[in-house]
Amino acid sequence: MKNRVPFLVIGIVCLLALIGLVSSVVSNPVGFMQNILSLVVIGLLIWFIVRRFYKASPERKEQKAFVKAAKRSKKRQQHTKGKLLPKQGAQAKTATFKGKKRSASSAHLTVIEGKKSKKKNRATF
Repeated sequence: MKNRVPFLVIGIVCLLALIGLVSSVVSNPVGFMQNILSLVVIGLLIWFIVRRFYKASPERKEQKAFVKAAKRSKKRQQHTKGKLLPKQGAQAKTATFKGKKRSASSAHLTVIEGKKSKKKNRATF
């Protein structure tokens, strides 16, 4: 029962807020709606300002670079497949069934950034 005092304080504050809210709606409903509308507008304005001037995190930049590299790689793969398709089509008519084809990976990715020269520090046993 140690947490009873904060629970009572929070309950009393919520009860007083509810009484004030109901009395405001009953006495002046138009003023209440104006207050709510102004709070929403100010909140949205602050949200847009923060969103506009918020500096992009490194994770976002990396994600954008990853998506860009994936698109570029996919375009390159489609370009090379377009050149090879007529040759493969001619061979496919004369070739016999060689077995189950292995499906190609859908993600053709390129390395964006890496530390290839740095060796891992591993403990030896």
